[in-house]
Amino acid sequence: MNVTFDPATVSAIALIAVRIAAFLAIAPPFSSTAFPLQLKAALSVLLALVLVPRVAAGYTEQDTGPFLLALVFAAVTGAALGFLVYIAFAAVQVSGSFLDQFGGFAAAEQYDPGAGTNGAQFTRLYQMTALALLFASDGYQLILGGLVRSFTAIPIAAHVDIDRVAQSLAGSVTQLFVSALQIAGPTIVVLFLANVALGLLTRVSPAMNAFTLGPPAFTLVTVLLTGFGIVALPAAVNALAASAGQLIGGL
Repeated sequence: MNVTFDPATVSAIALIAVRIAAFLAIAPPFSSTAFPLQLKAALSVLLALVLVPRVAAGYTEQDTGPFLLALVFAAVTGAALGFLVYIAFAAVQVSGSFLDQFGGFAAAEQYDPGAGTNGAQFTRLYQMTALALLFASDGYQLILGGLVRSFTAIPIAAHVDIDRVAQSLAGSVTQLFVSALQIAGPTIVVLFLANVALGLLTRVSPAMNAFTLGPPAFTLVTVLLTGFGIVALPAAVNALAASAGQLIGGL
């Protein structure tokens, strides 16, 4: 049995796999350390084999120099697309950070090597919940769908337009804070009003020293309101996944 390899097809598979691998290394939920590097590499090659008939049409073999340069461009493109997804999903982590700051949990901030984040309880809780919801709601499929569509907008031998990435990044950062405030906003408002109430109570009756009640009161209010607010997190994660998929697929 004779097995023949088309050099152009092998080169195309390598370029596709490098872009996907760079994307998976940065974009959540695949960037989590819970995914071994071997699994990410195998998934990159598998997706490249599936996509090569669709996205490699018209691709011709290149010389060694241009091919190596194309590999670098593929890695940069995948990393840029993955970073856009990371920024989109950072809204959930930032909303948890807001709750830690306003609820008085920031003093317990520490580095989580498993998630690769530095935050207190609600920062890590929101991030882990978002990652779980991405798989439970099939949101990761929307992200992979956006990655597949990116090969239509950015062919395998081309590289991403830095100007368009910068524009998308600026819009994503703005949307990040808007989404974070939408998720954590109600709890922040209640905590602010509780702080104002304690301040007024201290002015009315200084002998009560009402601010000694602040830390336990803020802790109780934050935990109770977060229990209600986290119910809306699945809808927020689905919206972020759809937005991220459209963002990277439309570059």
